Amino acid sequence: MSLWIKICANTSLGDAQLAADAGADAVGFVFAPSPRRVTAEQAAKIVAQLPAALEKIGVFVDAGFDEIAATVEAAGLTGVQLHFDAPAALPAQLRERFGPKLRILGVVHFDSAATKRVAAMARDAHVDALLVDSRTAAAVGGTGVAFDWDAASKTLFHDTGVRMVAAGGLTPENVADAIATLRPWGVDVVSGVEAAPGRKDAAKARAFIASARRANASVTNGPGTNGPGI
Repeated sequence: MSLWIKICANTSLGDAQLAADAGADAVGFVFAPSPRRVTAEQAAKIVAQLPAALEKIGVFVDAGFDEIAATVEAAGLTGVQLHFDAPAALPAQLRERFGPKLRILGVVHFDSAATKRVAAMARDAHVDALLVDSRTAAAVGGTGVAFDWDAASKTLFHDTGVRMVAAGGLTPENVADAIATLRPWGVDVVSGVEAAPGRKDAAKARAFIASARRANASVTNGPGTNGPGI
């Protein structure tokens, strides 16, 4: 099974193109308060110059349907990441508006209640994948902090019946261990490939993707054993 790789929180065409050239499947744009935030207009200018096959995912926090839909249309996004406790009806609303071509990612932060949330979200046919992230008191994403992979491998990433994406604290140095432990369908990285918030380090981005691809190839059963393939 192929591994889905997203390089998130891009703020420039150069960084997004770097990710595409290095072999990423998707790039992300943050539309929420953050040093990595971009506007729909800024993202649109970048997206228009990226390869058509590259997925362009918008990351939203505490946003309503109207705001998300307007941003998807204005920026030319191919997917959304609902990085908050979104209303249960929101994925269905987005699916009705944009159809099956829009990639919809739900997000679960790793904590004592994560297993129940994953189980509930996995039953939503409109959610294409679930991203598991860490959080701190100051940030809901891009924290650079890894969650407990061993614990998560026995719960969140075990026979969920849905595609699972690992995020939070991943780096070129540890992504292989994360893949070997979690067997995820995909991985997502922000701070682990940055020179500074919102600015990518080219060598780190390339190394991350190369390491993730090698690790995926070495996993006997391949990632995606916890959910359907792409």
